[in-house]
Amino acid sequence: MNIDEIRELVRLMVENDLAEMDITLGENKVRLKKGPTGEVMMAPVAHAAPMAAPIAAAGPAPAAAPAEKLLEIKSPMVGTFYAAPSPDSDVFVSVGSHVSDDSAVCIIEAMKVMNEIKAECSGQIAEVCVKNAQPVEYGQVLFRVRPA
Repeated sequence: MNIDEIRELVRLMVENDLAEMDITLGENKVRLKKGPTGEVMMAPVAHAAPMAAPIAAAGPAPAAAPAEKLLEIKSPMVGTFYAAPSPDSDVFVSVGSHVSDDSAVCIIEAMKVMNEIKAECSGQIAEVCVKNAQPVEYGQVLFRVRPA
């Protein structure tokens, strides 16, 4: 695996907001993982060519500076985000949906347990920050809400 292929993997990782990626191509094995600063690191894996230094991500992720004060619904746990109660169901909420304190906004699967997440605020969904079936971290912003 050459450096251009690794750069392409880092680009895909950053664009899709992935925290970790394992790739096996023939005898080449690569593990990429974001550090706490957002820097992409390449972890040594058996049979992989050693890398001397971490690979910097293709620049910082664009941070949207909100023009208005939006509330954030954050993940209360590490797990997998699901926007709907089942694959063939409609999503709980989308941009423009109105929520109240007890409105279910998503499910986070953690250790095979489906946890329904409540809005705990009221207003209108202004932004959905994660994609369906995407892994999420504790405290990661899932939705931004325009207060009612």
